[in-house]
Amino acid sequence: MKSEVKTHPGQKNITEVSGDKLEIFGARVHNLQNIDLAIPRNKLVVITGLSGSGKSSLAFDTIYAEGQRRYMETFSAYARQFIGNLERPDVDEINGLSPVISIEQKSTSRNPRSTVGTITEIYDFLRLLFARASDAISPVTGLPLVKYTEQKIIDLIHELFSEKEILILAPLVKGRKGHYRELFEQLRKQGFLRVRIDGELREISFGLQLDRYKTHDV
Repeated sequence: MKSEVKTHPGQKNITEVSGDKLEIFGARVHNLQNIDLAIPRNKLVVITGLSGSGKSSLAFDTIYAEGQRRYMETFSAYARQFIGNLERPDVDEINGLSPVISIEQKSTSRNPRSTVGTITEIYDFLRLLFARASDAISPVTGLPLVKYTEQKIIDLIHELFSEKEILILAPLVKGRKGHYRELFEQLRKQGFLRVRIDGELREISFGLQLDRYKTHDV
């Protein structure tokens, strides 16, 4: 006999979709006993309990399985015939379900540099999404970043620093050993007059070189 969803005082109608939480009604996957629960959004939620209490049944076999099934339903009928159909978890209703990502402990990569993005293979897609569709915001000012042409940058420098002496610096060497004699000679031929070495501003003289056994910032 089909179990009925338990109703509690103050519980929302099963068809309502809540924007601030994930709501599950009548979950009966494996050893889950017709449970109802609400999980808040934008929070770190830990599902804990004794072995066999239904933690994985709730997280993987109910929430993730339903999210994956809904994602597959967005494909065309032609594409779904190659993927196969996913069975709906034994649950009455799940409201407020966002796109899902699932990583089991046993399936993680041995690479210590792996992240959720690399393991799930969505990293490159997220990079493309942020590069093409997002608005870049300065972490310092909080204002949108604006792309300037080379001429616009020159005009701004003249406007903001007219009749002032300024230095425009760019890193060439960061924390590396070497004498860098060839680098300084190349800079001198390009017309550069000064260079900041390990925090000290110095003239680029002929034959300038550093201690090759020490680390330097240029």
